[in-house]
Amino acid sequence: MKNLFLPSADSPVLQWLGLGLLLLLVSGLIGGLIIWVKVAKDTRFKRKRKRRHHRPTNPTLAQTGGLPPRRAPNQPPPGP
Repeated sequence: MKNLFLPSADSPVLQWLGLGLLLLLVSGLIGGLIIWVKVAKDTRFKRKRKRRHHRPTNPTLAQTGGLPPRRAPNQPPPGP
């Protein structure tokens, strides 16, 4: 019966295969970390801004007394 070829631990094939798997694992971890940071950052800073009710807004015309009285037709508009 023939012996099957099994590479030894000192074989360059296993060394390259181990290096490739290590690089693949490290790049996967770094990529996952980058994606996680992007998702966490987007959810952390997309908060709805709360309106501060203690700060008054500009009053409306109804609150200030409305429009000024009508001018007479023969009166010119005010100007400089």
